Amino acid sequence: MKENIIQNKSFDFAVKIIELYKELQAERHYDLGRQLLRSGTSIGANIEEAIGGYSKRDFKAKLSISYKEARETKYWLRLLFKTDILKEKTYKILIKDIEEILRILAAILKNTKLD
Repeated sequence: MKENIIQNKSFDFAVKIIELYKELQAERHYDLGRQLLRSGTSIGANIEEAIGGYSKRDFKAKLSISYKEARETKYWLRLLFKTDILKEKTYKILIKDIEEILRILAAILKNTKLD
């Protein structure tokens, strides 16, 4: 089976988000942590759904949701960093990852033609 780069990158990103969520919970940042957890893990879940989609329209719709969730995740990461909750080293790693995921998703969406 051919390797699916966006599937792998979004899964690896979700693992990092879960690890960060555990840290945020320990520091009592419950609400922000839950927001980040929901959006950050939803990216990969929607990609998985897109891969199993019934049609190109279904595929594109699910990938569009992934893209929106990635944008939201980027927002939460920026907010956590600007409020000194997220350390710069962690922020730089995660923001680089999410920007790469966004670029890949945007390219896939742009190149997915609906008949």
